[in-house]
Amino acid sequence: MIKNSERDYEKQTEMPFKDNLTGLFHHGFFLNVLTREIKRSQRYGETISLALIDIDAFSVYNKQQGSLQADRDLKEIAAIIRKCVRDVDLTARFGGDVFAVILTKADGSSFVSALKRIRDAIHERYRGALTVCIGAAACPEDADNMDDLIGRAQDALKHAKMKGRDELFFFERAEEVDGTDEPRVLVVDDNPVNVKMLEAMLFPLKYKVSKAFGGLEALALIEQGDIDLVLLDIMMPGIDGIEVCRRIKRQEHTRIIPVVMVTALDEIEAKVRSIEAGADDFISKPVNKLELLARTRSLIAVKRLNENMIGFENVLISLANAVEAKDVYTQGHVKRVSSMALQLGKRMNLSSRELDALRIGGILHDIGKIGIPDAILKKEGGLDPDEWAVMKTHPDVGYQVAYPLKRTLHQALDIIRYHHEKMDGSGYPDGLKGEAICMVARIMAVVDCYDAMISDRPYRKAFTPEEVRRLLQKESTECRLDGKVVDALMAMLDYQPKEEGGQSS
Repeated sequence: MIKNSERDYEKQTEMPFKDNLTGLFHHGFFLNVLTREIKRSQRYGETISLALIDIDAFSVYNKQQGSLQADRDLKEIAAIIRKCVRDVDLTARFGGDVFAVILTKADGSSFVSALKRIRDAIHERYRGALTVCIGAAACPEDADNMDDLIGRAQDALKHAKMKGRDELFFFERAEEVDGTDEPRVLVVDDNPVNVKMLEAMLFPLKYKVSKAFGGLEALALIEQGDIDLVLLDIMMPGIDGIEVCRRIKRQEHTRIIPVVMVTALDEIEAKVRSIEAGADDFISKPVNKLELLARTRSLIAVKRLNENMIGFENVLISLANAVEAKDVYTQGHVKRVSSMALQLGKRMNLSSRELDALRIGGILHDIGKIGIPDAILKKEGGLDPDEWAVMKTHPDVGYQVAYPLKRTLHQALDIIRYHHEKMDGSGYPDGLKGEAICMVARIMAVVDCYDAMISDRPYRKAFTPEEVRRLLQKESTECRLDGKVVDALMAMLDYQPKEEGGQSS
């Protein structure tokens, strides 16, 4: 059957069906075969699985070893993949340094075993110098068409790469909300009739409904946890709804809980005050049931998405800490840089969003060093030109690792990529100059340089305060670091400019 497909493909496209370098099916023919196998799976009720195999940090390896050696290794890895699967399985070069494997008629255990064989064989062959991450999904369990199956496998691959090098991850379909995971809505109103009315309207959603008849009671229930949405009346005795909302939104562990204010149509001033307190939405009295259900479903979905994003962010932070732990000379660096950048940002009157970017960006700015070989990271003495070229890839590698979270990281992503850019254009990776470098990246560049100067390195001891002051002023004068940021840092640290014949503090 494959032979017939090969002939048909070549006849119709006037193109070969195999990749010239690796000898595997190329992308176009692979898609044809995958479509056919999915139809066969649906017809006979058989499971097929798709695995995407990505070589970790291959762009760095390519620059270090050269394109000729990298091509040889791509060819050898393709041969390893072919050797580790059955004759009935199909292998392809999905694109660049990503390979694809279609495993047909494979139960869960044989599927897992095949992928582990591939990963372990590549690790053993290259002794960890080259490793792969693998993401996999199955049809019909995870998807019922080609686009969905490829998308699920790509999602799984992203999760594998977020975990680090040499990882294997299988797509997990999100379970429908049920059982102990039912969303929990808190209805807050001093009028019991209004509470019962809202509870009855919410009944079709099958959510858990908790009730509070005052502000303090509502806050106590929220502190107990597991609240997914608050429906909050504004006018209540004691602590009113606006103050309850303000207290929810100013605490880190409760701020992502959506708060919907229940208001009368003419309460314009109260609506403005609610917005200032952080309210997420409004429902006007008398409450429309369809509107209530739609807004409730939508806001709870957004909250759970935000929780997932925070979870992914925490994974990145854990990964950044793991990278830092590899080098005894940099331990504590990210925590110090994050804290100092945040202090400096406050001193320079940055916005709350910029301050948040400095906090997260300080922790994640060196995450790209996960792609730098230990021999370079831990080298005693200076780096040679080739090693330095590899080291300079870490902002781009970090940017690629963190990019899937661009909607939550915002300017922290810019910090990861641009913290080694210089005001005179001599930095990397993009050679940006002057105002083209965002302020948070300029602040991080200064703080990062300062922390490096006050820290011991394998090839030198920490500089003295006088040497730090002189070096920072030199970088500022020669337009490599932002002079205003340097001045603000030195003022914050009470590093007074040295006067003729005087002593620096």
